[in-house]
Amino acid sequence: MKTIFVKPALAERKWFVIDAGGKILGRVAARAASIVRGKEKAIYAPHQEMGDFVVVVNAGKIAISGRKAQQKLYYRHSGYVGGLKAHSYEKLAARHPTAPLENAIKGMLPKGPLGRKLLKNVKVYAGAEHPHGAQNPQAIEL
Repeated sequence: MKTIFVKPALAERKWFVIDAGGKILGRVAARAASIVRGKEKAIYAPHQEMGDFVVVVNAGKIAISGRKAQQKLYYRHSGYVGGLKAHSYEKLAARHPTAPLENAIKGMLPKGPLGRKLLKNVKVYAGAEHPHGAQNPQAIEL
């Protein structure tokens, strides 16, 4: 089987908007990661950036189930000995409403240079407004 190499000029890149208000965190993140990765296209290649751009609005109103708001922990490290910090979903969402969704999408993308490049194609906004109207994004229902 031959490896597919698609020239970037031939790849048609579209813009999509997802309204995350009231939707489950993992389902929104999985759909966004799939679109950004390009898995829904016929020309999908795992080693190339062929995916589309995704704008997620209302990330501050995203839903989680059960007691995850109190029990789910997000970790970060300062780089110093004993510098591990843990925050619950409630505290993280209160400080940065878009951070839980961005972390979930980041975890579903490949690790390394390609994943970091793909993450730049995801735009997450806490409110309903976004500055990407000129790209005419298509709405996606989950």
